[in-house]
Amino acid sequence: MKETRIYKQVNNCSIYADIYYQGANSPIILYIHGGALIFGSRDWLPSEQIDFFTRSGFSVVNIDYRLAPETEFECIIEDIKDAMDWVRTKATEWYDFDIENMAVMGSSAGGYLSLLTGTMDIKPKAIVSFYGYGDILGEWYAQPSEFYCKKPRINRGSAIKQIGDEEITAGNWNRFEFYLYCRQQGVWIQEVTGMDRIHDLDKLTKFNPINNVSIDYPPTLFLHGDQDTDVPYEQSVIMHEQLKGKGVFSRLITMEGADHAFDRNFKDPTVQRAFHDVLEFLKTYLCK
Repeated sequence: MKETRIYKQVNNCSIYADIYYQGANSPIILYIHGGALIFGSRDWLPSEQIDFFTRSGFSVVNIDYRLAPETEFECIIEDIKDAMDWVRTKATEWYDFDIENMAVMGSSAGGYLSLLTGTMDIKPKAIVSFYGYGDILGEWYAQPSEFYCKKPRINRGSAIKQIGDEEITAGNWNRFEFYLYCRQQGVWIQEVTGMDRIHDLDKLTKFNPINNVSIDYPPTLFLHGDQDTDVPYEQSVIMHEQLKGKGVFSRLITMEGADHAFDRNFKDPTVQRAFHDVLEFLKTYLCK
């Protein structure tokens, strides 16, 4: 049973969350979709994944957030903070789930945002990152992508046509063209954050999970295909190693031969095994 609520109203923009409530004291999964912070929406979360977690007793809160470049990067981060705060405060008017036991889970850019929640003042109890990234300042985002450069070249004029003037919380696939331009030119940082990788390094570092891991970072599970053509597999490896170095529990599940978005092939036996590992991880840290 899904209920949709507005978790944040800003300017003329309503930001929505779908709530799949599983009863009193149920632990919570806050889910953040991917799309490079440029496109995508909460509708991207496959129903079979929702069913998988709700059948196991987890309430799922599946959120939208404002998208770049119409919305400033720091405001996008604020949306994630506000979503977590809404779950712990306002949402309790309708749902008496267990606000002390919340995991944040996301894929790709949603994985990045999930990893970033571990650096915030109020942290989740656990984090699950599907092919996410912990280092937005790495060369992989600052240099032209070999994979994307094999695709038809997109010029900036064409890319900008896919972007509007008003803030949005759901981006259609046309906006992928803007992302493609960013990756072909190695300009994602400039275009999405509005900041310069060199001159604004101090400011950007605050939003770079790998630079902000502390000993109280939440236990984290990484899942990543070792043949990922979008987000390098090494992004999960280096973040995993950083957590272990700080004494934080971290586990990396390597999906051998898998590309980006491998979880879409939910019925694949290897993916099924991985999801059961995710479930065990969540039960360990949210169902004590």
